[in-house]
Amino acid sequence: MTMVNSTLVSYFTLSAYFETGTFKPLYFLMILALYVCIIGANVLLIVVICVNRSLHEPMYLFLCSLFVNELYGSTGLFPFLLSQILSDIHTVSAPLCFLQVFSVHTYGGIEFYNLTVMSYDRYLAICYPLQYNTRMTSNKAAVFIALTWIFSLVHVVIMISLNASLQLCGNIISKVYCDNYSIVKLACSDTTVNNVYGLVYTFSIIVALIVVMFFSYIRILRVCFSGSKQTRQKAFSTCTPHLAALLNFSFGVFFEITQSRFDMSSVPNLLRIVLSLYFITFPPLFNPLIYGLNLTKIRIICKSLLFGKV
Repeated sequence: MTMVNSTLVSYFTLSAYFETGTFKPLYFLMILALYVCIIGANVLLIVVICVNRSLHEPMYLFLCSLFVNELYGSTGLFPFLLSQILSDIHTVSAPLCFLQVFSVHTYGGIEFYNLTVMSYDRYLAICYPLQYNTRMTSNKAAVFIALTWIFSLVHVVIMISLNASLQLCGNIISKVYCDNYSIVKLACSDTTVNNVYGLVYTFSIIVALIVVMFFSYIRILRVCFSGSKQTRQKAFSTCTPHLAALLNFSFGVFFEITQSRFDMSSVPNLLRIVLSLYFITFPPLFNPLIYGLNLTKIRIICKSLLFGKV
């Protein structure tokens, strides 16, 4: 094959799409309904947190950042999916492909950073309840949120800059959207720099964040087992939604990594598509439900907004 610079590739072909025939309108309506539900649920909780001063506390500020990120990530994917479902030619221009890589990967990074900071926040609230208001103020929460977004954006900008210099052997991506690893797999040139950067980032940042999560929840569990019944109830009520959100996102990332790194040709095409979309579809859909149903303040205010004064 002839090597071509990635900047000269005018388009990429997404080969994971299959002929839907008469089911095309059905798939379109299903994806559209899912997108509308995600937008509605996340916007509702963002509005609830923003307009109620009683929710202007660190925990709810972190939640607001989480919901904004889920709006951002789903908007970077769903309109594109809807247009591809209606199209008979599943191609994407190179600039739009890299823009989608930027959107999908910043969403994943911000989600992971945000969940880590939220676990640390829960650790402070449960293990140091009397000092919590001084250790985690609203200003400190705002700084954590800003760093969460900045670190993720910088990481993805560096990653895409390295990809843009690669020599590519082709332009066929075996997925329904563009992602970083799929583009790197097309490279004919040396990808050592990309690999080294990926390893350094993984072991210096990702592992550090995982350690923070484990440390936070080990300390929380110690308090739960040694504390009073009231302390255990408070810990479970505030940590259960976060643990559910963390596990949900972790499953999605695991499915995505498995599909990208291993041969999945024996898995039905439709199942592969669902698994590859999990981490950017199910967290934005279920996190508002998880937090809206489990956190009393949010639940009461949502009821008052939707059904009148409670």
